[in-house]
Amino acid sequence: MNLTLDNPASVAAPFGDRFAHVARLDIGDGALLMLAGQVAVDDDGEVVAPGDAAAQAERIFEIVRGVLAAHGASFDDVLHIRTFMTDLGDLPAYGAVRRPLFPGTPPPASTTVEVGRLFLAGAVLEVEVTAVARSAAEH
Repeated sequence: MNLTLDNPASVAAPFGDRFAHVARLDIGDGALLMLAGQVAVDDDGEVVAPGDAAAQAERIFEIVRGVLAAHGASFDDVLHIRTFMTDLGDLPAYGAVRRPLFPGTPPPASTTVEVGRLFLAGAVLEVEVTAVARSAAEH
């Protein structure tokens, strides 16, 4: 087994390099990818669409797509999604963005919790993803 921590060039670096965007554990012909929680920020670290769950979900999943792609994975390879929301009333808006990205039946395992606040003012969602990077022969 080989563990690497990575900040792929395909997405903006995390705030002050305080964490890695992804922990990759290579196992056999594939790898387990554990993505750090992502919030909707632009390349300068500014919150995108403060307070708007749908717009933030779109940006978050753009970032997640970039991190996954940098490690040879896609939304088809997602095992689990963990979502932190400041208001569960935003669940329909979030779901409208997320649902089309995971059309399989059943979709990935999921956990969604309401929290009092997130670490950036204006951020209303944070999403963590666990995925698998399969060997080329498995795709």
